[in-house]
Amino acid sequence: MEKPGVLKESRQHVIPLEDIFYKINKCAPKTVAEFIKMSNDYLIQEIENAISVFEFEGIKMEDVRLCAPIPNPFRNIICLGKNYIDHAIEAAGMSGAGDGIPTFPIYFTKSANPAIGDGEIIKRYPELTDELDYEVELAVVIGKDGRDIKREEAENHVFGYTIVNDISARDIQRKHEQWFRGKSLDTFCPMGPYLVHKSKIPFPVELNIKCRVNGEVRQDSNTKNLIFDIPHIISDISKGMLLKAGDIIITGTPAGVALGLGSDKYLTSGDKVECYVERIGTLLNTIE
Repeated sequence: MEKPGVLKESRQHVIPLEDIFYKINKCAPKTVAEFIKMSNDYLIQEIENAISVFEFEGIKMEDVRLCAPIPNPFRNIICLGKNYIDHAIEAAGMSGAGDGIPTFPIYFTKSANPAIGDGEIIKRYPELTDELDYEVELAVVIGKDGRDIKREEAENHVFGYTIVNDISARDIQRKHEQWFRGKSLDTFCPMGPYLVHKSKIPFPVELNIKCRVNGEVRQDSNTKNLIFDIPHIISDISKGMLLKAGDIIITGTPAGVALGLGSDKYLTSGDKVECYVERIGTLLNTIE
């Protein structure tokens, strides 16, 4: 049975959220998405206080399977293209990308269908693509509805952060001359391993970000290198458009994808892809 939980600081046990809510005399949400919508600073503090006061045994990590934090987003994931300068250079010429450093954010969406979690299998689809690629990205999860949000108020609308591997079929992207189809096949949205509340990550967000394939480092950067930072993204995309609690924004990927490294770097059956973001953890998936 899938249920939301809180990872203990030791990262050895998970406390079911329903156990914590029982102690604070509140009705527990059934999913992380429900929890985000009901959450506020006071509730987060109540939960932290309960964890410090009561001795929750929790469930051992070896007895837990980590699902995607939000496996079924209520609408498509909002994506940023070419948001690191080095990746913008290596992606020059890709259909829909243009050839230069973007002056304005490049937005598109990705369907989760649903998102898969840590340890799950990414389908290969050999009949559809020969150019399966990886993209490690920091994902921002919105925690409070807002429209026309000011830069200086952006953090107030963030719930927390997770990792998304924006799996992409490059040949499908070229064939259709847009990005949605090549990024939205089933299992193309690994997410996790955890959703970390914003109180645990200092703002502005400057986190090391890496991707390894079969142990080889392919991508290695820091989110401080984003062309358009998180306050800019939230402020810009909320102009005339309501951002809602539970929305997921993935902020772009650094250089080092197979598209830029060469045809021998595309993913094949059995490859293990590790996506790491500092303070969040490592999301590991294997290609079918």
